[in-house]
Amino acid sequence: MSKNSINRPYEEITPLIVGPDEHAISLADFDRDALQVMRRLQEAGHTAYLVGGGVRDLFLGKTPKDYDISTDARPGELRKIFRNSRTIGRRFRLVQVFFPGNKIIEVSTFRCRSEYDLEGKDVVLAANNTYGDERDDAFRRDLTINGLFYEIKNQTIIDYVGGVQDLKDQVVRIIGDARRRISRDPVRMMRAVRHAARSCFRIEEQTWEAIKAHTEALAVCPVSRVRDELFKDLRGGASSLWLKIAADCGLLSVLIPCYKGMLDAPMVTSLQSYLAVTDRLWAKGVVFEDDVYLSILLLPWARKTCPELSAPLKIGEAFALARKIRDYLSTDLAHIDINRATKERIAHKLALLPLFEQNFSSKGWPSWLKKKSYFQDHLLFYHLCAEAAGGEPVDADLFPKPVQRPERPSRSADKKPRRQGQGPSWAKGKQKGGVFGFKR
Repeated sequence: MSKNSINRPYEEITPLIVGPDEHAISLADFDRDALQVMRRLQEAGHTAYLVGGGVRDLFLGKTPKDYDISTDARPGELRKIFRNSRTIGRRFRLVQVFFPGNKIIEVSTFRCRSEYDLEGKDVVLAANNTYGDERDDAFRRDLTINGLFYEIKNQTIIDYVGGVQDLKDQVVRIIGDARRRISRDPVRMMRAVRHAARSCFRIEEQTWEAIKAHTEALAVCPVSRVRDELFKDLRGGASSLWLKIAADCGLLSVLIPCYKGMLDAPMVTSLQSYLAVTDRLWAKGVVFEDDVYLSILLLPWARKTCPELSAPLKIGEAFALARKIRDYLSTDLAHIDINRATKERIAHKLALLPLFEQNFSSKGWPSWLKKKSYFQDHLLFYHLCAEAAGGEPVDADLFPKPVQRPERPSRSADKKPRRQGQGPSWAKGKQKGGVFGFKR
């Protein structure tokens, strides 16, 4: 299928079927539970495909983070097939199938393409989703590289949108008319930039120009969606390259308005050096809280906006500076609705950093500073900043590891065998009959 075929009426497009001899995906690479879900759906007489990022990652030789499955089964039917499941979502219902270890496989019913119509006269999203078939579902997805289906019976990739060729060419492309798709859901811009950064792909020209022309449209998106997408951008080990792409297309100054007018080449390079440290540590299993990512991202701005950060500070002056920075953040981060506690932590990390820089010594930290309740948390932030400034790489073992929840045994394993007889546990003897231990 040619790259331009996705611009024809989608009813006319015949999908490209990529057989097992033409790709490197093997069922041995699959998550066992996802494979089980797909097989059970097929055994129940339904169609089931691995979709989206799971197919993309397996094609590229990566391990998928999530295994999402699409099917022609409706949510009610899915709940009958999978008793260990629940239905979520308001606008469109998804079924989450649960497995031991707090593991979830999400299963969705094919959605109708009319909701994301590419050529129709509607300019806003429909109020409700409707169900469709696999062709509809492919064309309503955002990016061609995320619009692929994998079928396990014949081990084939089904491609309606040209995603296989774009994966081979290392291209990120929005399906259909990029300007129209972005105007209907501007968050697609963020996803395109994120996938380009994580896969080191280039963004196709029409998609790139559409992003540059619509960056301000993010203001119409729900705050929670923009915030969640931003933290996805900062996590994942590719935030340094993401920042360069986001700065080049104009998204960064919309997401972080305090950088408007500041994003010259030295500033972008400085920001990349800070985020490169978090990328390196993420690859070693370190997971940072939201306030750490934002503190790192805002440090070059704070240094340029608050000259006090470059001068010797006393504790009282540092806390006064923290209040000043917090007031700035209340305005500059209002569009992503960061809560007050997070803004407080960001402001204190930025304002107290000079105390650590001034008191660093090969002989160790002064006892008065070590006694402070914030010492350990701020010390780790200092190490991140020191590495970004050209210091020694910080040891990943210094950072707390994410807490792994213990695997919960099944309910049946928790149940104790029922006692024989009708007497209560406190009744003396084992007399049968009667109630509360009384004889008939």
